[in-house]
Amino acid sequence: MKIVCLDKDTYAPDLDLARPGVAHEWVEYGATAPGEIVERLAGASVCITNKVPMREETLAQLPDLKMISVSATGYDVIDIPACQKRGIVVSNVRGYATHTVPEHTFALILALRRGIAGYRQDVIDGQWEKSGQFCFHTHMIRDLNGSTLGLIGEGHIGQSVARIAENGFGMRAVFAAHKGVDGLGPLYTPFEQVLEESDIISLHCPLTPQTRNVLSAPEFARMARKPLIINTSRGGLVNEADLVGALDDGQIAGFGFDVLTVEPPAPDNPLLSVLDRPNVIVTPHVAWASREAQTECWRQTIEAIDNFAAGTPSNVLT
Repeated sequence: MKIVCLDKDTYAPDLDLARPGVAHEWVEYGATAPGEIVERLAGASVCITNKVPMREETLAQLPDLKMISVSATGYDVIDIPACQKRGIVVSNVRGYATHTVPEHTFALILALRRGIAGYRQDVIDGQWEKSGQFCFHTHMIRDLNGSTLGLIGEGHIGQSVARIAENGFGMRAVFAAHKGVDGLGPLYTPFEQVLEESDIISLHCPLTPQTRNVLSAPEFARMARKPLIINTSRGGLVNEADLVGALDDGQIAGFGFDVLTVEPPAPDNPLLSVLDRPNVIVTPHVAWASREAQTECWRQTIEAIDNFAAGTPSNVLT
């Protein structure tokens, strides 16, 4: 069995990552451009990919490929119908990020809600030394206790964020009903109501045709409480140009993003134009990347290959 890993550099270089137990030939690349995929996967029966796309035109040129192990939960880089048509098994990893992503979510929330980024820069700039007081007040600080957290996405990570909010900070957490969908049951609060009542809105849903740009100009216009917007899920869930427009217009209090529509960002990405503002934090898609989470993500990636080789594929998407 020839196994090719296309983007090993998405993992930290000093992690000790195990190989499959099944007899195999192992080939790995740090990163793979779209034009290199077919050549590198020639003769391979198993592909490991995190963010390298596997589309119809690529799969059509890989007759030996039998299995794709997606080293992530999100699988929008994989053309699932094309894999189904060709009998290619696709597996992903699940449940590995239920601590790391919620913790990063609250790191962003706390940093923004308490003005940490702004105050840190003020100290670096010498403003404390010049203030003449033991403290000074250049950025608003708000408690989380008693505030409302609106959650878009009710999976394991969204539920974990809700538990931390309620049990750790005394917040009210509400799950938004799916946009444009009624009758989902008592767990959900109407989508528009969540927009109007939330002090913070945090996204934890997959990127699908239904969720792309789930927050854009019309939604920002309904945000009566000027919430923080937090996205540690997927780029593309929020219209980035509209997000900056909402920030400029005072419709939101700020935003913390770990994911962008295109990664790494293009020079003209609108979010890059506001990075110097104290109410904006952008991190480079690392919410998932605690040492513990990376280890578990890779363990499931390799386990899926061994299970496939044994005839009992797991976490199957096709």
